[in-house]
Amino acid sequence: MNLLNAAFAFLFALVFALVGVTRIGSWLIERRNPSIGEFADIGGARIHYVHIPAPADADLPPVVFIHGASANLRDQMLPLRPMLEGRAEMLFFDRPGFGWSGRGPGTNEDPSAQANTLAALMDHLRIREAIIVGHSFGGVVTSAFGREHPDRTLGLIFLAPATHPWPGGATSWYYDLTMLPVIGRLFSETLTYPAGTLRIADATTCVFSPNKVPDGYIDKASIPLVLRPAAFRANASDVAGLYRYALCAAPRYNEIKAPTVVISGDRDKVVYARIHSVGLVRDIAGAELVWVGNLGHKPDWIAPDLVVGAVEKVAGKDIDLKAMARMVEARIAGDAYGADTCADIREPQAELAPT
Repeated sequence: MNLLNAAFAFLFALVFALVGVTRIGSWLIERRNPSIGEFADIGGARIHYVHIPAPADADLPPVVFIHGASANLRDQMLPLRPMLEGRAEMLFFDRPGFGWSGRGPGTNEDPSAQANTLAALMDHLRIREAIIVGHSFGGVVTSAFGREHPDRTLGLIFLAPATHPWPGGATSWYYDLTMLPVIGRLFSETLTYPAGTLRIADATTCVFSPNKVPDGYIDKASIPLVLRPAAFRANASDVAGLYRYALCAAPRYNEIKAPTVVISGDRDKVVYARIHSVGLVRDIAGAELVWVGNLGHKPDWIAPDLVVGAVEKVAGKDIDLKAMARMVEARIAGDAYGADTCADIREPQAELAPT
């Protein structure tokens, strides 16, 4: 009996210690990664955003950026803002529950709700319509925006998107664990910070692989913000619910009529590019697929010039995206980062081969 009591006491002390480590770690993360924008109350959620007004001589329409899983507004703002500043009005925002944005009272639990929050934020900033640029999970929010707010959509750009059902619908085990009642909450409050801190560098290598992670990327893009318990739960909820959402949403992508460009790499180690990207081009009439050899999951950082070219293309300019893609390929042809540690995704055959 004394041995059992001692075991319970040890377990309680361990949990208490891990909670303390997580609380202190989260505080340090927030100290090192403060908010950099403004806040607006949208449907009860405190949304953090950076808004760059258009100059008088802007040659492009407004552009709105939607970041992917585990990220925040800095992830797209750092590589793309310098290339578009002075040319377009821009809006970068932390999706609900990410970065410095709140999740809201039972809202924003699926991509459609997040698209509606974005539309309301655009109303708040008096942005009538825009080109929407979404990366990874941000792609499914982008597709929801295009379907449900066609009058606000000047064009859609998908970067390594996750939008369609994939075989089995499996995600990483820790997302499913986080969504379990009680156990998931305990997991996020004790283990995600210390374990995530140990794994974040290797995981980032595989997100970029075979391309090189830019120097200082993790700190500059404030990626550790996702290791805070509430943010990790929001991330887990999004990722774990994506398959179920995509099953219902994908058959409706043919409703999208806006000019659309999809940029993907043939070495993406995060999503099934030949299911999601090829599927979007199949489902959206007139969509253009820009396939880049030896590109991983981060077109926004590795090929920002190509992303800007896509913005120009959907804005009506005469841009040869295929030629731009060949230039990117020449730059990254020798990249082989993470080759020993990051496995390629074995993709099933898609209905349409990329060109």
